[in-house]
Amino acid sequence: MEDTKKIEVKEKTAWEKLQIARLAERPTTLDYIKNIFDSFIELHGDRQFRDDPAIVGGIGKINGIAVTIIGQERGRNVNERIKRNFGMPHPEGYRKALRLMKQAEKFKRPVICFIDTQGAYPGVGAEERGQGEAIARNLMEMSLLKTPIISIVIGEGESGGALAMAVADEVWMMENAIYSVLSPEGFASILWKDSKRAQEATEVIKATAKDLKQFEIIDKIIEEPEGGAHLDSQLAAQNIKNELLIALPKLCSEDKTILLQNRYDKFRKIGKFIE
Repeated sequence: MEDTKKIEVKEKTAWEKLQIARLAERPTTLDYIKNIFDSFIELHGDRQFRDDPAIVGGIGKINGIAVTIIGQERGRNVNERIKRNFGMPHPEGYRKALRLMKQAEKFKRPVICFIDTQGAYPGVGAEERGQGEAIARNLMEMSLLKTPIISIVIGEGESGGALAMAVADEVWMMENAIYSVLSPEGFASILWKDSKRAQEATEVIKATAKDLKQFEIIDKIIEEPEGGAHLDSQLAAQNIKNELLIALPKLCSEDKTILLQNRYDKFRKIGKFIE
């Protein structure tokens, strides 16, 4: 007799989701661009210092809608990761992103951001060239950008380096992504003076998509193939594309004054307090 009992699928822990988010095989920004958009032309440079390979950006089309696409790119193999600085942008990367956002505003294109970084690069050169100012300016300018913005956390979204591309009308997360104020290792080092307690910290900081949806920090969770997006990157991309095709026409049709007011209200009331 066939067993008709349902097999209970155990919910992954936050630590397990973090390990999936950090997998080298996990789809990156460039993978999603290739599988979601009908075309893409990459643009380079911040017009001030240099091009930052840790952030890719340009113009694309999805179902006939012209969009600006910007994302943090960490690379797949060792050589790519070195070239992309492991997805940790310099200030010129954020200035490139802002340049493309302002261009999108001028030509009335919605902006789609892919977030996948352990944080902005903390090196001496980056600080000398104004890392903090570049991130702060992005926060300010994105809050006032007169065009729709959708930001999607596809892997790790940590620290101000992630937030600098996440002041959006809609913030989404992949099912196994992580979005937090800093890495679990950094949290454990600061709070407990022991980075080895990172696994414990991962559970404490409530950084999973499920947690953040409950706290109303994010707006949508994008389902991944069973086991993670790395097992079927095309299906993961199709899930994002389906949601974009629903959200983009709605956001693009909104009056810009209402769009900005809704964005302002969203971040004014974001989150929940537990006493």
